[in-house]
Amino acid sequence: MPTSDDGRAPARDALTDLILTLFRVNNLTLTWGDRMVAPLGLTSARWQILGAIVYAERPQPVAWLARDLGANRQNVQRIVNELEKDGIVAFETNPHHRRAHLVVLTDKGRRTYEEALRLYVPRAEALAEGMAAEDIAAARRVLDVLRAKLEAEEG
Repeated sequence: MPTSDDGRAPARDALTDLILTLFRVNNLTLTWGDRMVAPLGLTSARWQILGAIVYAERPQPVAWLARDLGANRQNVQRIVNELEKDGIVAFETNPHHRRAHLVVLTDKGRRTYEEALRLYVPRAEALAEGMAAEDIAAARRVLDVLRAKLEAEEG
């Protein structure tokens, strides 16, 4: 790509390379996660939702989980419904909204999530080997800024 006089082309080109790499890494990460948690009856998407439930400060409705994940509410609802059928999550009455039930982990769900973490930790340690924590943190900061800009465009 030709460089423009405003000096933004190098940053634009670097961002394009980053985005293309993100697409590839995202696909590889989802496949990696799917293989890891498949023995538990999970997929990366199911596991991601369990994580959102665990890390929420309090039980949340599906719409809030979807917002926190940056995901489509209908897709999250479909997965939550599947998890409920499998006894991994349950719905509780929401005192603030009659129709938007709260999603909570069942005992089976908590055990499943903890088992997924047990599988994840050694694999994450192996992936992190040879990478400096500072470099990982810098990459996270760049991705946080990119996410914030993309969210602002949607606003």
